[in-house]
Amino acid sequence: MSESEAEEQPTGENAAKRTGALHACQRCGREQGLVGKYDIWLCRQCFREIARSMGFEKYN
Repeated sequence: MSESEAEEQPTGENAAKRTGALHACQRCGREQGLVGKYDIWLCRQCFREIARSMGFEKYN
């Protein structure tokens, strides 16, 4: 890899912008598996635990 290619590789904050990992779970801090719809920003595990108390219903 040449120097110019190495400079193009994003690191730190730029890498987060490139991959979309700008948010973290509001409950546990996890950055993967986020439910971002309606700006909830909970990981899917936390969402499953508290979704009913938030007013969501499960349909078959």
